[in-house]
Amino acid sequence: MKSEPGVFSIDDLAKVKNQTTYWDGVRNYQARNFLRDEIKTGDKVIFYHSNSEPPVAAGICEVVREGYPDFTAFDSENIHFDLKSDFDNPTWFMVDIKLIRIFKHPVALSEIRANKKLANMILVRRGNRLSVMPVTKEEFEEIVSMGDKR
Repeated sequence: MKSEPGVFSIDDLAKVKNQTTYWDGVRNYQARNFLRDEIKTGDKVIFYHSNSEPPVAAGICEVVREGYPDFTAFDSENIHFDLKSDFDNPTWFMVDIKLIRIFKHPVALSEIRANKKLANMILVRRGNRLSVMPVTKEEFEEIVSMGDKR
């Protein structure tokens, strides 16, 4: 799951009540489908800082609530408001995540690209801009291993 640290960082997550928050504002249909249909309670996720210098995998979270309608889509005061959203047939979904831990060593995108075990990861494919994307168990474990090294 990608977030710009200037908008919401892993350090921000560490400061909120119970180190738990909702993952809102996803406005891409493919990423929405992951949130709505595939991500399940108990799934582990990599919290990734995009649009930072350098972009990094910053830590690990756990999904504590499966996909449910993204209420920000219905709030005209919210930057994620979607005029076409329908309460009876919601377009956008969110999940709740809880911080597990921040990596000792944030894993830079350049390190991910250089790791042959991660060569097929969606994150490193050209043109990929999804804010939510699946990773394989092996990719997850490799990034965690890299993040835990110091």
